[in-house]
Amino acid sequence: MDAVKPSVATEYLVDALKARLVPMIHGSPGIGKSDIVLQVARQFNLQVIDLRLSQCDPTDLNGFPTITGERAGYKPMDTFPLEGDELPEGKDGWLLFLDEMNSAPTSVQAAAYKITLDKAVGNKKLHPNVAIICAGNLETDGAIVNRLSTATQSRLVHMELQPDSKDWIEWAQNNDIDYRITSYIGFRPKNLHLFDPDHSDKTFACPRTWAFASRLIRNWDSIPYNRVNLLAGVIGEGPANEFYQFTKIFDRLPDINKIESSPTSAALPDDPGTLYAMAGVLAENVCEANVSALLKYTDRLPKEFQVITIKDMSRRFPKIMGHDAFMEKATELAQLL
Repeated sequence: MDAVKPSVATEYLVDALKARLVPMIHGSPGIGKSDIVLQVARQFNLQVIDLRLSQCDPTDLNGFPTITGERAGYKPMDTFPLEGDELPEGKDGWLLFLDEMNSAPTSVQAAAYKITLDKAVGNKKLHPNVAIICAGNLETDGAIVNRLSTATQSRLVHMELQPDSKDWIEWAQNNDIDYRITSYIGFRPKNLHLFDPDHSDKTFACPRTWAFASRLIRNWDSIPYNRVNLLAGVIGEGPANEFYQFTKIFDRLPDINKIESSPTSAALPDDPGTLYAMAGVLAENVCEANVSALLKYTDRLPKEFQVITIKDMSRRFPKIMGHDAFMEKATELAQLL
């Protein structure tokens, strides 16, 4: 089975859910499995129920033993929406996310059979508007993994996820990830995910930790050297030092005010790293008042970086797409976009 990038995995999940099947995403830690599930939930207006199976015991899934009169039975936990329950306010249903599926003990996996195959908890049916997605780490990743039983395997639609820098940059630009990070990953795409199960560092660079790094640096105009060690605690020592050196480029770029006032004569970078940084700065600073000037400056960039800048602008500032100057530029680059 070939691994797929996040945009393809999302399409596969939708296909499986429409067929009322239960998909399972296999992938390394930190590559965005949960984010993809949240994206699908937003697409179908579903409320997410995030259940970590590695933290469950069979009773959590089968229900709690009860005695009613002369009979014993199981009373389902209130985790699960059942037939007859009201829909969550403002939502069309639920997405039950069974995470860490293959980290769960085999007894919990067995208890999940009925949920994934019969859409039932104990002797109670789940609400018909409940969709289910499972996820887990790879056996080769050094994470806590128990091999799925053949009974579990045959109840799921399996797909293996691999990170993709273009997909991640698009997600990051739509989710307010710091422009310095997206510029760096555009320049060094292989550094998006540097996971090695045998690594000796305390952490590693991956989509999850780059998002954490964005939160850390968001309010820093520049990264102080005495904070590189803190950044290393998020993405690892090597990536932290290289990213720090990359951010020094931003200090040498033309001032945005100079670009706004003199878009046809302001200094123009020429090496790839600086061009990626410049594209990020233009997208971060575009607004309705300066869009025409920044697009005039963008016209002077190599075509590849014009495309990068236009895409980044439209994701970070969607209102710009209604501006005449932007529409004209987008039409000019349509075949490349």
